[in-house]
Amino acid sequence: MTTHHEVMILGTGPAGYTAAIYTARANLHPFVLEGHEPGGQLTLTTEVENFPGFADGIDGPVLMENMRKQAERMGATFQFGKAVEVDLSKRPFTVKVDDGSSHTADALILATGASAKMLNIPGEQDMIGRGVSTCATCDGRFFANKEIIVVGGGDSAMEEATYLTRHASKVTIVHRRNELRASKIMQERARNNPKIAWVLNVTPIEVVSENGKMKGLKVQDNESGQERLIEADGVFVAIGHQPNTDFLQNQLEVNDIGYIVTRGNTSLTSVEGVFACGDVMDPHYRQAITAAGSGCKAAMDAEKFLEGSAFHDWSIDLQEAPKM
Repeated sequence: MTTHHEVMILGTGPAGYTAAIYTARANLHPFVLEGHEPGGQLTLTTEVENFPGFADGIDGPVLMENMRKQAERMGATFQFGKAVEVDLSKRPFTVKVDDGSSHTADALILATGASAKMLNIPGEQDMIGRGVSTCATCDGRFFANKEIIVVGGGDSAMEEATYLTRHASKVTIVHRRNELRASKIMQERARNNPKIAWVLNVTPIEVVSENGKMKGLKVQDNESGQERLIEADGVFVAIGHQPNTDFLQNQLEVNDIGYIVTRGNTSLTSVEGVFACGDVMDPHYRQAITAAGSGCKAAMDAEKFLEGSAFHDWSIDLQEAPKM
């Protein structure tokens, strides 16, 4: 049996929940497929200090639950599950879910996010949100005057490490090779920072904690095989993100690393009636507030589309607008 919806939203987090709030307020009766991690990456964050409106901060899971309740109160409906197949070749679009259910929608909003690449070593998952992080901007303040580790060798790792020196007393960059992948200018900036130390040509093998408190990162020297513990109060994993777009099966335009391409300053994608918001189309900012803002845009774009507003009536020419 297939269920039809005016608007279907794939994914939650700040982008998906905001899109649900706005489309529900527009009486579009959005149906939200939550994924296997409802609430997205913020559910792994113990405290959010930089989301406007919460002077004393708010727990990430609490913020996401409040957004969900707000969307539900407005009229959005939710289903736990993950999209495994979509057909974007014709409207209404078809979405198949891993529980065997099938849905169609006149408009589809993609808010499936991007997943931080992890080290996948013992102790890592146990300490996420309690010493292990993937976002310096989000969690750097919690490590004021402490010693922390950044794992990675690309531009993102250099940027994260440099940012973290604003808060930490010492930042140690750990990388599995002697050479870094980061651009020369980013390397020079990091190497010239007196707060940054370097441990290269080692492989991280375990996040070490004791009684729930971070102790550091155990590494193995790639030449000698010798193991040692680098003591630290926190470990930031900066080895990249992977946009959750595999289920699209090349039916939508994405960039060379898989992020959905949107048109100009809108949420419009390469398929008419399909909109994208949040980290699945934003490899640059990756913040809760920017994701929420893009979810608002996707909802308003979908509303205009369903009202019958033709693309050439909009404020931009999609043929000439730059691709973001």
